[in-house]
Amino acid sequence: MADAWDSVVAWFRRDRPGLTPVEQRLWDAYPTGAPVDLGDDRPDGTDDPERIVRAEVIAALLLGAHDRAPGRVPALRLRGARITGAINVSGGEVGCELRLRHCVLDETPDFSNARARQMRFGDCSMPGFDGGGLRVDGFFSLSGSEIDGEVRLIRGYVSGGLRINGAKIRNQGGYALFAGGLTVDVGAFIRNSDITGGVRLTGARMTGGLFLERTTLRAPDGFALDGENLLVEDRMECSEGFTAEGPVRLRGARITGTLSFDDGALHAPGQRALHLSHAQVKELILTPRVAIEGEVTLGYSTIDVILDREDVWPETLRLNGLVYQTLRGGPEARRLGWVGRDPMGFRPQPYEQLATWLRQIGRDDLARRCQLVKQRARRRHLNPVSRTWGVLLDWTVGYGYRPWISGLWLVLLVAVGTIVFSVYHPHTIRQPDERPHFHAFVYTLDLMLPLETFGQRSAWDPVGWTDWLAWGLTGTGWILATALIAGVARVLRRA
Repeated sequence: MADAWDSVVAWFRRDRPGLTPVEQRLWDAYPTGAPVDLGDDRPDGTDDPERIVRAEVIAALLLGAHDRAPGRVPALRLRGARITGAINVSGGEVGCELRLRHCVLDETPDFSNARARQMRFGDCSMPGFDGGGLRVDGFFSLSGSEIDGEVRLIRGYVSGGLRINGAKIRNQGGYALFAGGLTVDVGAFIRNSDITGGVRLTGARMTGGLFLERTTLRAPDGFALDGENLLVEDRMECSEGFTAEGPVRLRGARITGTLSFDDGALHAPGQRALHLSHAQVKELILTPRVAIEGEVTLGYSTIDVILDREDVWPETLRLNGLVYQTLRGGPEARRLGWVGRDPMGFRPQPYEQLATWLRQIGRDDLARRCQLVKQRARRRHLNPVSRTWGVLLDWTVGYGYRPWISGLWLVLLVAVGTIVFSVYHPHTIRQPDERPHFHAFVYTLDLMLPLETFGQRSAWDPVGWTDWLAWGLTGTGWILATALIAGVARVLRRA
């Protein structure tokens, strides 16, 4: 507060230089909070002196240089003025409401580490705003304003809500809204705004929700929205026309309500369009109006409900470590393609999580299919020997999740053997009174079973080329039996 108060003292020590007529109006209106209206539009720089107010006069009033009227609430309400110099109340105690409307501020106002009542800069023009460490007992509004520079609210506190609706903020050299560690009660509303330079809300806390509907965030060289470790108690709406041209980072965020991108747009080609890892979210609505351009990361997050659409999934999707309770948004079978888009290759956990959810909703058939898809994806990253064995398991028993395949192979091969051995009759290797009657079907079945069961194989010997067929049937029988045992054991081990 010392710096701001020293400037006021210095102003008085100059014998309070003569106030202009418009400044005198403002001075006289302050004790009762009466508005001073100098025009319905913003000054364009060529306005007559009657619309010019010095910043030091405003700072002096804000810091209590004029007595308040008994029984009245003082306030500074000014419209249509051009404010020369910088309003500097850094570290000071602002004891009244400040309401500027349709004003042009030549220099960046400095409210850093100050404490103030509610503040409104409505439809104003300024080169920035410095509110680092500012505490506002009431709402703080920049709605409708055009700001060519940084709005700085780092480590600030606003008890009555933050309003930046219909604003245009441009800062080519860094973040347009730099508000790391900001705490806002009631709610933060940044609707219908156009922000170039991105928004930084790392470690911020929004106890009444964060609403970004119909707002465009542009950040060619950084994050469009950086909300790492952001806490939102209630909803976070990036919907209804919200557009992010640059990455949105919400790593480690906690959102106790819904995080919605419904009818929004995420554009960050070649980058992480949405980084939502290690987060806790009650419900995620990922239904933008167009397909997401860029990577989406949901790894190691806990999201109770996910609502999305297949047509908006990006080509790369990191889901490793994601835990959820419910999936909504289309046929369950399409989810089998959802879990296989990790750019790092095969990750078993997304398949296991999906299979668990499918079993919970009674889709055991899809759960088994999901496990089969997992094994096929895993196989692509194995050595040649393991990959070959995996192919055999897949073709014969579907890794144990489709044991009926082995039955089909058995029927097919028994049919082939029965036909061949009916035409090319084996010769006997026993005395006539010792051998059983030959039956082509039973003989083929006896060849394929790992252990001789019907006494046909030891009594009859194939002739000519059918000898190779007999060996093949015997070997195939062993392979089918081994694969079936291995596949079933794998399933039982996972059960």
